[in-house]
Amino acid sequence: MKISTKGRYALRLMLDLALHDTGAAVPIKAIASRQDISEKYLEQIIALLTRAGFVSSTRGARGGYRLTRQPKDYTVGMILRLTEGSLAPVACLDDGATPCDRQATCATLHVWNKLNDAINGVVDGITLEDLVEIQRAQIGNDYSI
Repeated sequence: MKISTKGRYALRLMLDLALHDTGAAVPIKAIASRQDISEKYLEQIIALLTRAGFVSSTRGARGGYRLTRQPKDYTVGMILRLTEGSLAPVACLDDGATPCDRQATCATLHVWNKLNDAINGVVDGITLEDLVEIQRAQIGNDYSI
């Protein structure tokens, strides 16, 4: 499994919003500059995050984006599943997948289940607030990153 740039950038965008939460909306131009990501690409990602209710937008001269919840209420898994879809390592473990005819005798299914559990355990066990704390520990108060 590889996480696409969309997933990685969505996570960086959400982290940037959490780090720069002063109560005011954060302009997409500022996020793009700090994260060195094109505004156009961020606009596509932010539209997805807005439709999902993860962020809200404000129009106008002081417009921009804000998280709709506290950073502790977002997991990395929520953000990645929104942008990537299923994080299952094999199709037979996707939600709603048609059960495989070999499921009852498939020894490798044990491996895929363990890998799936490990992936979900990691991404669902880390919140945006955890990432904020890690970022602050690494860079102090230099939020230009």
